[in-house]
Amino acid sequence: MERVAIIGASMTQFGQREDEWILDLLAEAGLECLEDAGVDAADVEHLYVSNMASGEFEGQTGVPNALAHDIDAVPAYTQRVDQTSSSGGAGIYAAWQSVASGASDMTLLVGGEKMTHRTTGEATDVIASLTHPAEYKHGVTLPSFAGLTARHYLEKFDAPRESLAKVAVKNHRNGVDNPNAQFRKEIDEETALESPIVADPLRLYDFCPITDGSAALMLCPESVAEEYADEYVVVSGIDGATDTHVVHEREDPTVMGGVVESGKGAYEMSGRDPEDVDVAELHDMFTILEFLQMEGLGFAEQGEAWKLVEDGYTERDGELPINTSGGLKSKGHPLGASGVAQGVEIYEQLMGEAGPRQVDADVGLCCNVGGFGNCVITTIMEAAQ
Repeated sequence: MERVAIIGASMTQFGQREDEWILDLLAEAGLECLEDAGVDAADVEHLYVSNMASGEFEGQTGVPNALAHDIDAVPAYTQRVDQTSSSGGAGIYAAWQSVASGASDMTLLVGGEKMTHRTTGEATDVIASLTHPAEYKHGVTLPSFAGLTARHYLEKFDAPRESLAKVAVKNHRNGVDNPNAQFRKEIDEETALESPIVADPLRLYDFCPITDGSAALMLCPESVAEEYADEYVVVSGIDGATDTHVVHEREDPTVMGGVVESGKGAYEMSGRDPEDVDVAELHDMFTILEFLQMEGLGFAEQGEAWKLVEDGYTERDGELPINTSGGLKSKGHPLGASGVAQGVEIYEQLMGEAGPRQVDADVGLCCNVGGFGNCVITTIMEAAQ
């Protein structure tokens, strides 16, 4: 099987986009990606759109075919990819499959969400609809799962509350250097620790914001990539997995089975292991998730991730920089776009195009989580040799 390459990437400004709707955001990222890749829209054979809830958020459905019209990609095959908050990662998997199977020689993936026109309560309710009906009817939300898990983790592994604050501080610091991040401001530990409680012990700065935005990637066979660029990135490993839909049925809530299994599959496909990864983008919808993914992906032993964070291991100048983009915490979390934006950051890092965020990297990993680990996509990318 020929390797699948990425030859272009783009990301819109994340944040509150008052005068733009989902199709505006998708078209912005899609057109910028076409330009970055040097590909004509008419040459796109498959167009995938990662989007969780455009119907619920703004009453807009049929976005893939509408986007094909708006960016002049007709008659490309179109498909919407919805896998809750891991829709972006699932979109990368779908786009990879379309190329790896030989069905398409040029596949454009665009992920996006429009959310900020809704109140926080309305947005939270839309997102909470992904939980099991038995949990949803009792008012369980993802923030409540995060708080319960964080409390359990801190007590089980004797981790200091400050370690979670350090994740927020790190990711905000990284976001300062991302021109498209929603929040480009540093915070200190005291600010994080004294912010309002949302789901004890987690506070305001332990959570990502509600966000509008879009991101895009262009995928093609490696032989085609060589026609367009001297340098490009290849997807060397990718896999997806699920965990129990009912969170309380898990044997250990501090272990995200979907992360573990998708990581195993991606490592096996790529022939890599955790020690080979130079930079990673993890799904820090809540700060505690950074710990759980570090451990599930083999970057730390169970219960040890907080120690690496305390030691600066995950800082931009550390042994394994994590969330150089600012992560969901600072960059923002437009549901369908987040996993694609993770891929954009890894692509830019491997291409040496990350500007002041740049680290020394030849192998990168991104992990996109749906719900509270209900579904997960892990992707490994490498600079083409």
